[in-house]
Amino acid sequence: MARYDLVADLHECVNALESGLGALRQHIEQQPLLIARVFSLPEIEKGREHDEIERIAVTQHLGKTARDMALMHYCRLFMQHQSEKLSTKAAVRLPGAICIEADGDVHAQITQQVAEINTLKQRLEQLITVESGLPSEARFEFVHQHLRGLITLNAYRSVTLLNAPDSLRFGWANKNIIKNVTRDAVVEQLERSLKANRAQAPWTREQWAEKVQQELEAILALPAGAKLKIKRPVKVQPIARVWRASEKKQVQLACPSPLLVLCRDRTQVPILGELLNYDADNVAWRHKPLAEPLHLIIPRLHLWSDRLA
Repeated sequence: MARYDLVADLHECVNALESGLGALRQHIEQQPLLIARVFSLPEIEKGREHDEIERIAVTQHLGKTARDMALMHYCRLFMQHQSEKLSTKAAVRLPGAICIEADGDVHAQITQQVAEINTLKQRLEQLITVESGLPSEARFEFVHQHLRGLITLNAYRSVTLLNAPDSLRFGWANKNIIKNVTRDAVVEQLERSLKANRAQAPWTREQWAEKVQQELEAILALPAGAKLKIKRPVKVQPIARVWRASEKKQVQLACPSPLLVLCRDRTQVPILGELLNYDADNVAWRHKPLAEPLHLIIPRLHLWSDRLA
């Protein structure tokens, strides 16, 4: 796609997304609020995105205050919508749920609005991550050149819509992202990085090239049969556990934003649980399998191998 067309499509997509979110906000405000509970988390300041998280203090908000916070959260796409002290590299999370009365035509209209918004979010992510043709390290500069202040983490995040479950309870999840990779794929990635001839702070261009070259040599020195995998820890995440008695089934959802729950009337209002403070020292593991011995080969890529040279 020509760069001019791509930039025009980006602006058109974001404008449509802002318009859609604004219309959804107005529509929700017009509906009777049945119950709302959201949980604000400590704000992450610039430069502290990668700090180890041991504890998270939760503040609960109820009723119309919670609803208004949720709607503001849905519409927060640009850093201009938040304090300059806050990080734009860390997603702002507001777990919880708002439940509104929406029957018949209103239910259908809001469902359609949310579907259109989520389609626009997917389109925006596709434009930036795929159709731009840019490597991940070059996207930030490109996005902020043409959409100054866009918080992509917030812009990509879908609005989750639920039809009244019996209960919604909240908690925390710790996990690792694990992905098997081939030696050829890693070598190709490192060689692309060398050809790009860019620097990464705090290194100079020459120092960075030397570092990547050393990483490439470390991969090539591994035994031919070595298994490689990316094992990257994900920061603790708020989750929602959705229970439907008729199905006798519980579904666990990521909950970085308030869930939007549509109820026919007050008889369908779900039980909303609380989100307690997070304390890493008191995490109860239901099942923690024994980890196979792995060796860290390239720390910055979270690349591990089952064998060493």
